[in-house]
Amino acid sequence: MRRNLRKLVAVAGAAAMAFSLAACGSTNAGSSDSGSSDGGLKKVTFMLSWAPDTNHIGVYVAKNKGYFKDAGLDVDIVAVAQAGAEQAVNNGVADFALSNMTNTADYSLKGATIKQVMQVQQKPSAIWCALASNKSVKTPKDLDGKTFATFGSNESDAVVRRMIQFDGGKGQFDKVTAGTNTFQTLSSGKADFGGFYATWEGVQAEMYGPKLNCFTEPDYGVPGNADSIGIITSDKTIKNNPELVRKFVQASQKGYEYAYSNPDDAAKILVKEAPDANLKEEFVAKSMHTIVDGKYWGDPAKIKDGSFTLGTNDFTETQKYFDFLNESHTYTDAKGNPVNTAPKAKDVATNEFLGK
Repeated sequence: MRRNLRKLVAVAGAAAMAFSLAACGSTNAGSSDSGSSDGGLKKVTFMLSWAPDTNHIGVYVAKNKGYFKDAGLDVDIVAVAQAGAEQAVNNGVADFALSNMTNTADYSLKGATIKQVMQVQQKPSAIWCALASNKSVKTPKDLDGKTFATFGSNESDAVVRRMIQFDGGKGQFDKVTAGTNTFQTLSSGKADFGGFYATWEGVQAEMYGPKLNCFTEPDYGVPGNADSIGIITSDKTIKNNPELVRKFVQASQKGYEYAYSNPDDAAKILVKEAPDANLKEEFVAKSMHTIVDGKYWGDPAKIKDGSFTLGTNDFTETQKYFDFLNESHTYTDAKGNPVNTAPKAKDVATNEFLGK
């Protein structure tokens, strides 16, 4: 699952802040059925999917700017559960969480009843990198026979294999389980390459090192958008309280729109609202500018003129990626048995709650 790639560098941070974040926000299990706060606001729980970063920033902005309060919501932002944000939403431990459509589809094949109700990221940001100091790696075909720092995801294996083969290689590589910091795993010589994200770890490498030599999926034959990051909720919450979903989605949407238009101020808000993450404002700001300049959340000009709505789930590009994963035989059911039919993007996401 795509979550495993993000965990390559985020596990340690998420674990370290788990207690402090949970302590400052109550986990209202199934709070769509719970009461109101003392101020008459509806209590809602939003679960992080890893450590706080710019993928979550719109929710932090919405809370800081009062968008949730204006919608009658009292939102607690809580640390990711050990079982994962998707399972927490499916079980009613959290009302909403950050995830992506790829994970939503995968969990649905295993019996979960969850949907993505808002897609923030509209293009892939995953990068597959070796240290720049490793002169033996110039293009993906040079990864043949090298060692991949991984969490064992079939999905990541399929992506790397396709990129190597597209570049003329065989697609054969060794694997080692990544530590809590993939940079360290590469620097120690235990692995030759690993997965990162251009909008976060790529910025980290650029600003602080170590320098990386990276390859992107669209350039080497991987179709569609693997990184359809967005907000999920449960089918139960959608059925029982659609107005709650609408309010949360549209307030979050407003937060992401503000962050996209005001990246520097949004960076300040994230640093302030997530103090336990120990984020540097200059780093967060650079990440946000990378997102804006790369048009990762959509074309700002089209958002401004109304021809594109930020938060729209893209069923076309995600379906292309689902089909690729199915062709690569990565899907399994809850018992680990192979599933040979690609999930349908339109079954695991909806745009009905977005503001226009």
